[in-house]
Amino acid sequence: MVANDIILTDDAADQLAAESAGHYDRMQVQLFKPAIRLADINPRSFKELSKEEFAGKMAYLTHYLHTRSNGASKYYEQEATEFVKQLLGPDVAENPTEVKQAFDALESEVMNVPFPTPKTARFKFIDLFAGIGGFRLAYQNLGGKCVFTSEWHPSSQQTYAANFGEVPFGDITRISETAIPDHDVLLAGFPCQPFSIAGVSKKTSLGREHGFKDETQGTLFFDVARIIDHKRPKAFMLENVKNLVSHDKKNTFRVICETLEELRYSIHYRVLDGKHFVPQHRERILIIGFDRDRYEGKEPFEFPELPRPTAVLEDILEKDVPAKYTLTNNLWKYLQDYAAKHKAAGNGFGFGLTPLDGIARTLSARYYKDGSEILIPQAPGENPRRLTPRECARLQGFPDSFMIPVADTPAYRQFGNSVVVPLMQVVGREVVKCL
Repeated sequence: MVANDIILTDDAADQLAAESAGHYDRMQVQLFKPAIRLADINPRSFKELSKEEFAGKMAYLTHYLHTRSNGASKYYEQEATEFVKQLLGPDVAENPTEVKQAFDALESEVMNVPFPTPKTARFKFIDLFAGIGGFRLAYQNLGGKCVFTSEWHPSSQQTYAANFGEVPFGDITRISETAIPDHDVLLAGFPCQPFSIAGVSKKTSLGREHGFKDETQGTLFFDVARIIDHKRPKAFMLENVKNLVSHDKKNTFRVICETLEELRYSIHYRVLDGKHFVPQHRERILIIGFDRDRYEGKEPFEFPELPRPTAVLEDILEKDVPAKYTLTNNLWKYLQDYAAKHKAAGNGFGFGLTPLDGIARTLSARYYKDGSEILIPQAPGENPRRLTPRECARLQGFPDSFMIPVADTPAYRQFGNSVVVPLMQVVGREVVKCL
């Protein structure tokens, strides 16, 4: 199909035809026009699919494009190939050359993102409850290659794809552990949920054996546990809110630790504060585990000594901020009245007017509502303002090259739910040393 094995762009073909008039016929030169572009693949062309089903096909396709050169590709190849053939149409779908060219073109596109998957890697990891990819960014920086991602929220999937070129799979509860590639490290920032002990007590009274499948069933931690149980990664790193330790009268944390130990992993945990890297007081518990069958409990892991906090709020502020981020008179009056009311009642509730040379309170997913926990003082006579989404990204340690393709409200939710990237990276470095 290609004359003299030449594959040219439109401009090059035009130039060649002009320079070689009399020697080449313009129709003899095949133009290389990618048959499929990512931007042209949209759910409107697949009306028979639900949004979730279409997102699933995009997840298979993009995961395959990121893993074509390694063994993880076998988990995605069949679904991805069927999808691409469907996109190409029946006239060319059975032509292996056309299919390969389509994959080549699409792979080039998914790698043209701010944080592409490294071509070579020291280890493989998976990213569960991935959010917008804070964990992934940290572990890619450490030389890792992500081979599976799961995140259920569509707007978070959009931000993740814009930065990493990969659409996460959706609801992890509906994904079999057998469908997940082998990996060295499992990463997860799972939600904090109470465990029911009723079923366990009943089994005990009946003299039946019980284990993590009984105690954790119905929670998202169960999905973390079943994947660890089946895939046996060398290590895992879990992140959660500080209060996990005391949640549900300490029962939640007890069940988690007992479950992980039942799965034959040695456990290390510590509450760490993001203020050592960013101007934000953000305490989170990190739970690190290593396969006892492999390490026999002798892994040389230690939590790192964190640097002295030096970052202040002014370091992350933008210079020219649109007026829309300044609080309206009504909202500012409401927040002041609300704070005064609770102060009179002896409560500590109220807004947080953060000094520019200080550090902020914890950024939360509710920041989009009124921004009250972190307000920025402005010139005398001006109302304070909210942080911008870019400032929220910086407050979590994301570089300015991180794209924010969504509107402000979902952006605030996403960064409020994220991890402090440099903190994850410095702890992750100690994990990677043990692999």
